[in-house]
Amino acid sequence: MSILNKKPLTLAAATVAIGALALTGCARGGGSRDAGGDSPGITDKTITLGVTTPLSGTTAGPGTCTVAGLKAYMGHANAEGGIKFGDGKTRKVKIKTADDAYDPQKASSNYQSLKGDVFAITSGLGTPTNLAYHEAAQADHVPQVLVMTGDPTFDDQKKSPWSLGGVPIYQNEGEALGKALAASGKKHTVAVLSQNDDYGKGYVEGFKQGIKGSSNIKIVKSLTYEATDTSVDSQITQLANTKADTVLNAMSVTPLMISSLKRAQSIGWKPSWLLPSNTSSPASILAPSKASNYPGVYSVSFSKAPASPEFSGDADVKTFLSDLKEYADYKESPAFPHCMWSYINGATLEQAFENMKEPTRDSFMDALRDIKDFQAPLMLDGTSVDTTVDGQPSVSSVVVQKYNGKGYDTVEKVD
Repeated sequence: MSILNKKPLTLAAATVAIGALALTGCARGGGSRDAGGDSPGITDKTITLGVTTPLSGTTAGPGTCTVAGLKAYMGHANAEGGIKFGDGKTRKVKIKTADDAYDPQKASSNYQSLKGDVFAITSGLGTPTNLAYHEAAQADHVPQVLVMTGDPTFDDQKKSPWSLGGVPIYQNEGEALGKALAASGKKHTVAVLSQNDDYGKGYVEGFKQGIKGSSNIKIVKSLTYEATDTSVDSQITQLANTKADTVLNAMSVTPLMISSLKRAQSIGWKPSWLLPSNTSSPASILAPSKASNYPGVYSVSFSKAPASPEFSGDADVKTFLSDLKEYADYKESPAFPHCMWSYINGATLEQAFENMKEPTRDSFMDALRDIKDFQAPLMLDGTSVDTTVDGQPSVSSVVVQKYNGKGYDTVEKVD
């Protein structure tokens, strides 16, 4: 039984959804499947999920959130007696966590420790860390699902039948921002700073697709940085010399995002900013950076932000915050969206559990891949969970939002 209402999908004008051909058939084409035999991590009374994610280091904030949101949702479900699975048995959910400190080698080691004890691995943060054990999980037929990375590798059903992303791919977000900028109808010059990996390349690729055919948008300079860099002051200074009125900052490292926003102000450059969803937190990034000094800071989202005045009385948000405190020992208001994302993951997993006919990993993947138009708790109007589209994660729809000094307001275009 779901702990919150499951709302039908309502499309909004600000939604940008990336369409693709719907998956037909149940078979996952990358290797043999379980033949209905026993799977580790599940009994008649419990199911155990594993999470390897950064709980220490520079990404510990969002990493801790990936565990907290999942624990909050499943803790509430357990308190209500557990989840009734498709095989008729009611089970409670256990969660085993491991700290990978955003280190691929540690993530790979954590996987080896977890794989024999857990039914599935879920919600872990990071592209390099999730990729570190991706091939092994495929070979071992261990579900690696609803992971917190926008890398499309996890969404190719033929090559990766045992995985599924949990958040929009980089191209989804980049394209949404590009379309919103083009929709302004005004002439804009854009400076681009991107991470020198698939993360940064994906955002830039999507952004270029979004502005394709728009004569009012011109990219005047593009620079990159390494995720291991300790400063991007030089890049910001070079981009400032272009006098561009807009910056696309495809950056995944929280301290570098803060320093970017601070650096531009310190040298008198005040463009509008287009930021990824995972590094645009009002509380932990924008407020410390005094981002209100800019004419506009835009990002994309699919989840409600508890800090936003718009959702102060929202029933979903109230339940979520109560669950965080009671079941995840997370007492403060979430500073990162990953808390909400993993809570949404919990609701999505519940949908799959309710529909899997056998207590096997194979049956679970079939059920997980058959969820459509599910608006989980905390999802914004115009977004939904749809796991049936090959090449797309569980959530591929986003809305564009503008920072208002405390939270975000949904907008259809960049000013």
